Amino acid sequence: MSKQQEEDREQVLCCSPVMRQPLSEDQSVELARVFKAIGEPVRLRLLSLIASHAGGEACVCDLTDAFELSGPTISHHLKVLREAGVITGDRRGTWIYYRVRTEMLTVLSELLVPAEHGVVPA
Repeated sequence: MSKQQEEDREQVLCCSPVMRQPLSEDQSVELARVFKAIGEPVRLRLLSLIASHAGGEACVCDLTDAFELSGPTISHHLKVLREAGVITGDRRGTWIYYRVRTEMLTVLSELLVPAEHGVVPA
């Protein structure tokens, strides 16, 4: 995903807190894609493993041992999370190191906070 696509996605997501005003059609489509990505048990666990790993990033080699799944299956789940904008990865030699995009999680959490409890994002 290009930097511009990421910025466009975050712009769509950040502009309408669910509890404050109705979502636009574009916002609903983007949010559904992100929630679908993290709503699958293996992907949610991958997200948790990456986020809680020392230094905030995890090598794919550290993630595959945590599951009784094939490498290609883990790679597929990581790809879905990456395409949804939830994680990012950098290749270092033969391995890819993944990090959680905390700004995306912030956007999601701000969308779900009731108006009387949250701060309206700028």
